[in-house]
Amino acid sequence: MALNYHPEIEDVKPGRPQLKHVQGVAFPDWVADNWQQVQQFQAKPGDLLIATYPKAGTTWIQQIVDFINCNGDVEMCNRAPIHHRIPFLEFFAYGSSGLERIEKLSSPRMIKTHLPIQLIPKSVWEQDCKVITVARNAKDNLVSYFHFHRMDRVMPEPGGWQEFLQMFKDGQVAWGSWYDYVKGWWEAKEKHRILFLFYEDLKENPRREILKVAKFMEKVLEEDVVEKIVHLSSFSAMKDNPMANYSTVPLTVMDQTISRFMRKGEVGDWKNHFTIAQNEAFDEHYEREMAESSLKFREVL
Repeated sequence: MALNYHPEIEDVKPGRPQLKHVQGVAFPDWVADNWQQVQQFQAKPGDLLIATYPKAGTTWIQQIVDFINCNGDVEMCNRAPIHHRIPFLEFFAYGSSGLERIEKLSSPRMIKTHLPIQLIPKSVWEQDCKVITVARNAKDNLVSYFHFHRMDRVMPEPGGWQEFLQMFKDGQVAWGSWYDYVKGWWEAKEKHRILFLFYEDLKENPRREILKVAKFMEKVLEEDVVEKIVHLSSFSAMKDNPMANYSTVPLTVMDQTISRFMRKGEVGDWKNHFTIAQNEAFDEHYEREMAESSLKFREVL
């Protein structure tokens, strides 16, 4: 039976947060101001962490993971909004705490974070927790993150497109450098139980990638369940699902009249935003930042 949803967020118009730095990484002030609590998080054996850079397919992989965990049970997966089913570890805003929600979960717990590898609480590694990360090509990730800032008042003011583009390249956006993030998790997969997925692979062949996730979670799915998950975790299905599209969050917090939370979900949308000059400058910067890494994204033309 679906659980009743009682939103804690009051229907008020909050101010935009400021960026603050923790160990050289930029965060919204509501993360930085509660940093000690984040670092003291106590993981449990069996916890599954979903670690992504913001707007890299986070909600998508959350939905897939929950469907797999529930063996495709639609009623169970519609028991509450996605941010209740898989709480956000470092969220502290509008009277809501991700840590408090996590404590209420029964094991095995599924937890979301945007933290870079070097700032993950030590207990996650001490308990040998599994982690699933999804990486999205830098240009599409940047575009999606810009539009997310425009509509979500939990995020700092983004400024205009050119201003945000520069901040992204400089790593002076919430959760820091995209480059450091993806390279850090890529390297860490050799040391920890980490499944590293690519957004573009999920788009190309969701069935194949869902089976990878199921195997990583040690779940065996019947073929009809796999097909159900492929359909119900598709962009079109999630866009119309209030338990996945964040429509339960008040417009005063997430103004989806400015930009939908589930906006496009496409590969290559960056071409609608970058000028020729911006693209050339970005490519040069990208080559410098990624030169020493073995991490390769497919070229998104």
